[in-house]
Amino acid sequence: MKKLAIAIFSVASLFALSASAAEWTGYISDAKCGAKGSSEAHAKCAETCIKGGSAAVFVSDGKVYKIGDDDQAKVLNHVGHKVTIEGKMEGDSIKVDNVKM
Repeated sequence: MKKLAIAIFSVASLFALSASAAEWTGYISDAKCGAKGSSEAHAKCAETCIKGGSAAVFVSDGKVYKIGDDDQAKVLNHVGHKVTIEGKMEGDSIKVDNVKM
């Protein structure tokens, strides 16, 4: 019985860890330019691309992460800025809880 309780606790702990929030620092760019546009110098171009229909993305350490459709509005005021995102990683996408500069 004790081994079963330990096994259940271990599995529950894994699920809790995968659901916990994390922080990443990087730039908000546009999906068209991705990592090439991850700078404040690229902000106007990224804004234009996003207004033209390109999705906002998050670039950290050269890797481009998708931002879900539900979270696009949360990052639009930060296009071209270096930010810290708090949220959850879901595959190659980030579920955004908070964005701060």
